[in-house]
Amino acid sequence: MKAEDIEKKLQTVTENGQHLSPILPQGIKNYLIDIDGTICDDIPNEEPERMLTAEVYPDALITLNKWYDEGHIIFFFTSRTEAHREYTETWLKKHGFKYHGMVMGKPRGGNYHWIDNHLVKATRYRGKFTDLVEKEVTIQVFDDEHHE
Repeated sequence: MKAEDIEKKLQTVTENGQHLSPILPQGIKNYLIDIDGTICDDIPNEEPERMLTAEVYPDALITLNKWYDEGHIIFFFTSRTEAHREYTETWLKKHGFKYHGMVMGKPRGGNYHWIDNHLVKATRYRGKFTDLVEKEVTIQVFDDEHHE
C-alpha cells in the first residue's frame, strides 16, 4: 500500500447526521515508530553525521516490513528535525524499510502521554521487536465516568 492509498482505506463515520473524523477498517493499525534507539543505534540530533552509519536493528526491519506487507500503516515519528529528513530517508531506503511517511520534530525527552479522541495504544521498546502480544496493565485515564 502506498501513502496515497491510505485515504482510500478510511471509513466514513457519522453521528447524529454529522461527519466525524474517518477511521481505518478494523484490523488495520496505524503504527507510529520512533527511529533512534528503537529501529537503530540511538543518534542524537546534535550528531547528524552519524545518522547515515547507524546500525539497523534486524528484528525491527523484519517486523516492520511484515506489518507493512500485512496492510498496516507505518509512519516514523521522530525527534529528528526537517534538516535531518534527507539523511533519514537515505538510511531507511538503504536498509530496505517499507513505510508510508515520517513525522519529524517529535518533542525530545521521552515521558510521553498521548491524549487523543481515538484509541491509542503505546508499546515501549526494550531491545527486541516481535509481533505484539496481549497484556493487561494499569493506565491513567480521564475521570469521565467511562472507564473502558
